[in-house]
Amino acid sequence: MTDTNKSGVIRDINGPIVTIDLPGIRSGEQVKIGELGLFGEVISLRGQQAVVQTYESTEGVRPGEPAVGVGWPLSVELGPGLMGGIFDGVQRPLAKIALESGDYIRRGISVPALDRGKQWEFERSETLEPGAKVGPGTVLGTVQETQTIQHRILIPPGVEGELEEIAPPGDYDIESTIARVRDAKGTVHRLSMYHRWPVRKPRPYLQRDDGVSPLITGQRVIDTFFPQLKGGKGAVPGPFGAGKTVVQQQVARWSNADIVIYVGCGERGNELVDVLETFPELDDPYSGRKLMERTLLVANTSNMPVVAREASVYVGITMAEYYRDMGYDVVMLADSTSRWAEALREVSGRLGQMPVEEGYPAYLASRLAAVYERAGRIETFDAGPGSVTLIGAVSPPGGDFSEPVTSHTKDIIETFWALSKELADARHYPSIDWVTSFSGHVQTAAQWWHKEVDAKWEKRRAAALALLARDAELLRIVNLVGPEALSSAQRWELEGASLIKEGVLQQSALDDIDTFCSPAKQFALLDLAISIFNQGQTLIELGVPVTELQDLPLLAKMRRIKSMYSSEELDQIEAFRKEVDQAMEAIRIEYAKQGEVSS
Repeated sequence: MTDTNKSGVIRDINGPIVTIDLPGIRSGEQVKIGELGLFGEVISLRGQQAVVQTYESTEGVRPGEPAVGVGWPLSVELGPGLMGGIFDGVQRPLAKIALESGDYIRRGISVPALDRGKQWEFERSETLEPGAKVGPGTVLGTVQETQTIQHRILIPPGVEGELEEIAPPGDYDIESTIARVRDAKGTVHRLSMYHRWPVRKPRPYLQRDDGVSPLITGQRVIDTFFPQLKGGKGAVPGPFGAGKTVVQQQVARWSNADIVIYVGCGERGNELVDVLETFPELDDPYSGRKLMERTLLVANTSNMPVVAREASVYVGITMAEYYRDMGYDVVMLADSTSRWAEALREVSGRLGQMPVEEGYPAYLASRLAAVYERAGRIETFDAGPGSVTLIGAVSPPGGDFSEPVTSHTKDIIETFWALSKELADARHYPSIDWVTSFSGHVQTAAQWWHKEVDAKWEKRRAAALALLARDAELLRIVNLVGPEALSSAQRWELEGASLIKEGVLQQSALDDIDTFCSPAKQFALLDLAISIFNQGQTLIELGVPVTELQDLPLLAKMRRIKSMYSSEELDQIEAFRKEVDQAMEAIRIEYAKQGEVSS
């Protein structure tokens, strides 16, 4: 740790950028600034002077006040007690801060992320005995962090050697020594139940693997049409009011990940308040307990310091990697990366760096890529496979997807759920545009769908997307010359596309039945819509007027059936399918007889 007697002084202040004289300080080290003790991070060294970006407002701080290095870079505390917590952008626990400073965060307040006084019941690993060779990621034991999550106590990266001692089962606080490891140099490392890790440094792993199974979100347009694998990288771009936050909250609530980390990065306070108030009340659909038992929130609103906003994404992804190293599948949602990029732009401007596209720094693309590349499915050192799925919301000004943040993100990620203002204005939610969106995981997801649900999944998905593409072409013709210019077959194609859009793609987050849709129900609805279209197409070839088919009551029921029956009532959907088949067969027989009579 840095010798705190060697304190420096503040020389210059430019918003959150402070220049200090502090000999011996290192790049990246954290610094306490001024009489208030504001925390900051060294981002540049110029001889004996260091440039520091502070995580809090520097209003009232004057040149000549002291500056002291704390001895480590911006780091997070990793150990039992994180789960269910709500933290700010630099991992300060907001509930504890509220008890000390009220509704507003007092500048300079320093509260540890983890409770030092709480006792945890430690169960040592049965396979470890003194004398064993251990290394980074070795599981020393477990702690039941919540009823849902078992916290595995890992040897931190950088520690390797012979296990000299391991604590017996019992209750310990996070600072108690639970193991001692002697390395090859003879140094003894005292290990507790927590450790620090610098947020800008990716945590190590044994090897990176390809994704093998989709992240099931219960949202049909995502799971069926644009699937995301566990360990994948995705983005949700869209203009204001298109529903980015709702899409991310639905993924957070219903996804089949083990752990959810939601990072509100520079979003409006009222939206984050809604998250903070709603999530603790939600029930986990998989365990039946509270969702917060496997959820962690990082809240950094738009009125909080801009530098803390930039740090919040790194804080979230580091905690996600920590639980990944325990062998869990983690999904991290960043809302939004555009606000994060704006923080980069503001800081780079104050540093006098050369701006490029729309004022963003030249390193925008590399910073975005570095964050997204920390997602992935990996093989841990001792806990089996784990994954981090990273889904970032992007808020392009005016919905312009060619702006720098969106265009660079699109080059990096594998799944692109593009939200449409036109669909949102038409009250079609989720407003994910099936023309602009894409997924690079379809082939891998198909293997899972074919094994777990139905072997026809990929064909039905391809047929639906082809019909939707044909619908877009026909609608352009209709807008120019009207529907009368279309043939009966073309008008039926429009009707079939409408069935898919309204009966499959549309899904209300506020509908108690339809807010979540199981994979089996998703396929049942898609297969039913395609079946109706195919049978209708055959009837039109027999000469049945398209208006007669459009007037069938079963089409209206097809549009409503998603909200009529839950995922457990697939037999009701199958019964309706039989009704459809009977109705279509009756029409076919009737027109076949008419054809025989006329001949």
